[in-house]
Amino acid sequence: MFRGNPYMLHRRKHYVGECSWRTSTHCREAGKLDEILPEICYTERHAGGRSVDTKPKNDGEARAPAASNRARRGLPLLVQFLKVAPSFAPPTERTPHKRYCTYMVNITYDTSGDLNWYDPDTGITHVYNPGDIAWVLASTALVWIMVPGVGFFYSGLLRRKNALSMIWSSVICLAVVSFQWFFWGFSLAFSDGADRYIGDLRYFGLKGVLEKPSIGSPRIPSIAFCVFQLMFAAITPMLAIGAFAERSRLGPVMVFVFIWSTIVYDPIACWTWNSNGWSSVLGGLDFAGGTPVHISSGSAALAISIYMGKRRGYATERLAYKPNNTSYVVLGTVFLWFGWFGFNGGSALSANLRAVQACIVTNLAASVGGLTWMLWDYRLERKWSAVGFCSGAISGLVAITPGSGFVGSPAAVLFGFMAGTVCNFATQLKFYFEYDDCLDIFASHAIGGVVGNILTGLFAQASVARFDAITVIPGGWLDHHYVQLGYQLADSVSGMSYSFVMTTAILWAMHLVPHLRLRSTAEAEVLGIDDAEMGEFAYDYVALDLAAEHEFHDDTHGAAAAGGREPQHEHVHSVREKGSRDGSVEKKAAVPV
Repeated sequence: MFRGNPYMLHRRKHYVGECSWRTSTHCREAGKLDEILPEICYTERHAGGRSVDTKPKNDGEARAPAASNRARRGLPLLVQFLKVAPSFAPPTERTPHKRYCTYMVNITYDTSGDLNWYDPDTGITHVYNPGDIAWVLASTALVWIMVPGVGFFYSGLLRRKNALSMIWSSVICLAVVSFQWFFWGFSLAFSDGADRYIGDLRYFGLKGVLEKPSIGSPRIPSIAFCVFQLMFAAITPMLAIGAFAERSRLGPVMVFVFIWSTIVYDPIACWTWNSNGWSSVLGGLDFAGGTPVHISSGSAALAISIYMGKRRGYATERLAYKPNNTSYVVLGTVFLWFGWFGFNGGSALSANLRAVQACIVTNLAASVGGLTWMLWDYRLERKWSAVGFCSGAISGLVAITPGSGFVGSPAAVLFGFMAGTVCNFATQLKFYFEYDDCLDIFASHAIGGVVGNILTGLFAQASVARFDAITVIPGGWLDHHYVQLGYQLADSVSGMSYSFVMTTAILWAMHLVPHLRLRSTAEAEVLGIDDAEMGEFAYDYVALDLAAEHEFHDDTHGAAAAGGREPQHEHVHSVREKGSRDGSVEKKAAVPV
């Protein structure tokens, strides 16, 4: 890239078939260095792939290959240049030898610092504001931190012998999806040549993904849009694979993430956000991922829970444990809440008033959702539950996601209240239908996503969407556009059913391959996934427990022996009595939890 004029000379050497930035003697003598078009192309073949130094010997002469060598090869020096106006003018004609050349990015900066890219095919100069790009990149980092945030949140809710596996899963999921997105994920979701359901491989390996306007917004280049959407693609399967907790082999989970991202996430993202997708064409409103992220992951978690079956000791006191680390639950919630400002605010794809509005409603819905869930729990136990508040905050964040760029602040209060209420009661579904969703992913994400989609159909406003000065929508029921609710329901039902069916198909297909079966052995489940699959632990005292256990016991029925880790863990509580150094005697009692 170049900043201002004159253009910086780049790459002093080139090899066979490559193009080099280069000045001509004519331009040097005429004093027109500032007028050289960035698309100067120099092609030359050299015997044995030898490089040729094009560094000028002096101010008036450029070093070039020997004339005899050039004549023998028969390939002339191709130089194309144009007088560049302050606003950047296009080239008058394209080189006829384009197939021999690889052009550098044709980007300039104007006096205000904006990036200018000229599209020779359409004759349009696209302007990118650095502030918009900076906001999207900052939002990318915010969403990135949400992925380990999910890992910490899940880890704190599980038993301590399985805590590390969820944190491991979060970073591994990020790595696997990053490769999948580069390989073909972005192309399948956001290719310009997509049909109504899925894209083609036009951008396979991110080929051609750089300076062109993104399919999401003409205000940012496609490479910025690509890395931002990567974070959405990474967090979605992480939300789903929490359903594998405490009873799954870790190796096959990585294979599942790659396949699921390709077959489930990419098509749903395509039909929702790609301008060619059927939901987008129909008029569905999903600002930041109610269906592609939350409904798809929650429905996948339900399919996983049914396929995996129940954990050992299901419906007994053996699984009536409290979260092993409430601090991790709070920490994970903090990461998620913090990152959600980029999740929703960044989806405006520009630093504008709509992004600010999305951040306001995001924070408001999370706050109301957390308070609502906590109050519902207080009515039962008369305790102010931190876990309850965190669960409610996340449900509020889930619900506001599809409508964050379409609704006003008063509506966000209702989003948070309805999510905190509906998702709280939806946690009872697993008892009625007897599936083991140990982290309530279906209740929080699938149900929360449906609540958000429906409320978006009711409260979406054309005036709010217009805050970015680009988006034009008919609105929802508040704007007397009553059919919008039908569009939202169609999108929700389609995403939920497609994700559930395809996830079930993937799981059973992997089940037919012996080394890809996901369910762990009974011994591994009793021992703990951390030790059985990783040989590492989240806490040192888990290893101390293991030292006392050398044999495997089938303790599915009956109480666990003292010192056992399923589910009986012992914490030492101190009881003060008289006679110690400070006037009391410390008496230790082991209390099972």
